[in-house]
Order: sequence, then structure tokens, then C-alpha cells
Amino acid sequence: MPHLNKVATALLGGRAGEPGSRSSLSRLRIALTVFFALDGFMFAGWVVRIPAIKQQTGASASALGLALLGVSAGAVVTMVFTGRLCRRFGSHPVTVVCAVLLSFSIVLPPQTHSALTLGLVLLVFGAAYGGLNVAMNSAAVDLVAALRRPVISSFHAAFSLGGMIGAGLGGLVAGGLSPAVHLSLLTGVGLLVTAVTGPSLLRHPAPVPERGERERPEPAGTASPPRRLDSRTRRLVLLFGVIALCTAYGEGAMADWSALHLTQDLDAAPGLAAAGYSLFALAMTVGRLSGTALLERLGQTRALVTGGVTAALGMLVGALAPTAWLALAGFAVAGLGLANIFPVAIGRAGALAGPGGVAAASTLGYGGMLLGPPAIGFLADWFTLPLALTTVALLAGAAALIGYSARNASAEPGSARPADSLRPADSAHRPELARPADE
Repeated sequence: MPHLNKVATALLGGRAGEPGSRSSLSRLRIALTVFFALDGFMFAGWVVRIPAIKQQTGASASALGLALLGVSAGAVVTMVFTGRLCRRFGSHPVTVVCAVLLSFSIVLPPQTHSALTLGLVLLVFGAAYGGLNVAMNSAAVDLVAALRRPVISSFHAAFSLGGMIGAGLGGLVAGGLSPAVHLSLLTGVGLLVTAVTGPSLLRHPAPVPERGERERPEPAGTASPPRRLDSRTRRLVLLFGVIALCTAYGEGAMADWSALHLTQDLDAAPGLAAAGYSLFALAMTVGRLSGTALLERLGQTRALVTGGVTAALGMLVGALAPTAWLALAGFAVAGLGLANIFPVAIGRAGALAGPGGVAAASTLGYGGMLLGPPAIGFLADWFTLPLALTTVALLAGAAALIGYSARNASAEPGSARPADSLRPADSAHRPELARPADE
């Protein structure tokens, strides 16, 4: 029986060099963590330049909201196909290719001078971003199943850490570098990191847990029909996708509108406004770094409900606070609440249905980002931006309610088990993990 390594990995066994070996899984985990961090870093670098690009294009709040729709629209369209690409070619090669595309596409927005052209180039940026997210999460679900611990939040912690660093650096250079120069530098960073880390990911195939619990990616050049899911499993994937949608709406709102809220409604300086998303990302990073311990102690349902309620309360404070500093505190609380909801939802969908489950739940999840920018933009024009941001609190509360309703959700016998489930013999080594995952 394999032993659990509390620091890095818990392994199914295997000789050195094999997909299930200790050294192989450790290298895979490091490489995937770097790609998650790169994704957050690149996205945050774009986010903090939205106010400058808004001014450059002369767009109104509603026009900017429609233009920002391009990111989510491109992501959602790509996500529909990325699961199939992962099944055919493997999630690791697709991750590397999408990282290269993201690096090249981030330089496009500063070249635009109207809301229409901004929206069109954001379709390209969103397509690369969406493909990278599905591929990375598919690879992470495979690795989590092999590790047999609920470590999915640790990968998303890397994304949040990258976002915090990207937003912080973006705020520092906002007064000295134009958006074109800043985002061009991010292109170089993205290509360099991909060139250094990509080969490690490509050399190691995705780990396949024993007993065939997860489908093996098809070798390049071959194709087989995806495993057909029973109706109950499809409903469960849909349920977790809706949870992801509710929380992605909040993350997208913070990314696209927090800086404008702080500058426009609370008269914050540009540097302090950029710190809003950076603080939110820091709080999410802290929450996700502690996510594995939280999920092991509370179980998934309690973690989802607690997170949704916390995020709702924090976002109400952030949206309605009379001062910038109180709003920042509310954003931090909202970040802690939202931290583990999205990764848990995506991880459960992937454990149930493989890359197709990740793609389906991600598509629904990023549908929240698809709805968020225009919805908040129009509500800001019709009412006020603070009132529009309270919709984030409403959906966070909805995620908590849905999470509670899914407390007894599990796969049918013979389906893939939740990624953090353990065999009874494994649980004996970790008594706190012996309880059901959705307790």
C-alpha cells in the first residue's frame, strides 16, 4: 500500500520514470503549478490596464462591458472543443500550445482605438485563455486523482498568486509604462516561462490511476469516441458547472470592475485602485493555500457553503462601503470566501467525467464571466456601479445554496469517484480523510 507524503505527493506506486512514480508526479506538479501561476500573472497584467485602455478607446461603461464580453465569449467557445483536444492529444501538449497563444495574444488590446476593435481582439485573447484553463485543469484533475488528496486548490492558489504579483507589478508600472509596452513585456515573460517549463510537462504523460478510474488520453494521431456518460452523471456535472458559474461571475466582476469602482466611486488613486484586485488575489491565494486542509477537515459541502456565505457578506461590504479602505477590506473577505469554490466544482466535474467534465463545467463557469461584464456594465449605466456589484453577493449566496443541495451528490457505481476520495485502506493512514468527500 502506498504511503501518503504530506508535503508533496501521495502516490499510487510505480518505478522511477513511470507516470506514477514519486519523481515523475513531483515534476508534473511543479510544472503545472508554474503554468497556473503564469495564467494568473498574464490575466492580471491585462486587468490592471483596463482603465487606461478604456480611456484610450473612449468607451462608455456599457460599451466597455460589451467589449470585455470578448474575453469570455472567446473562452467559452474554445472550451467546448478543448476537452476533445485533450482526449485526442493529451492535456499536457494542449496546455503548452495554449500558453504560447496566450502570450502572443495579450499584446493585441493596446493596439485598438475603439470598443469594437477591442472586443474583436479580446475574442482571440479569450480563446487562448479559455483553452489554457481547460487543459491545465484537465491535467490537474488527472494528477489529483493519482495523488489521492484534494490538492486541486493548491493549483488555483498558484493562479491567484500569479494574479497578485501581476496586479501588483502592473500597479507599480502603470504610471511609467504605456499599456503597449507593459503588455509586450508580458508576452516575453510568457514565452520564456513556457520555453523553460513546457518541456518538463511534455516529457511526462498524464498519470493514470489504477483500476482504470480515469480515461487515458488518446495517443496523438488516434481517435476514439469519448466515454458516454449516464444521465445522472451529466446532471451532476451540470450542477457543479452552475456552482462554478456563480463564483466565476464574482471573480470576473472583481477583475473587470474593482479598479473602476475604486477610482470612479471612491476617488482612489490609480495605484490604490490597482491594489484592489491585487488584495483580492492575495486573499484568494491564502484561502487556496489552506484549501487542502480545509477540505480535509470540513468536507466539500461545508467548505462550499461557508465560502459562499463569506463571499456574499464580503462583497456587500466591498460594493457599498463609503471609503476605499473599507471596500478593500470587503474585497479581501470576498476573496477568502470565493477561494475554493471554483476549484472544487471543476475538480468534482473532472473526477466524474474526465476532460469532458472539466470542459463542460468550465464552459458554464466562464459563462459567469460571459454574463458578468455586460450585466454589470448595463446595471452601472442604469443604476450605479456599487449597486451592480451587489449582484456578486447574490450569486455567491446562490452558490452556497446549490452547494448544500449537492451534499449527497456522488457518481453512480462504476463511475469515476471524486478526486479526493480514498480507498478504505488509504483512509486508515489519514483518519480525517475517512469521512465522505461531500460530508
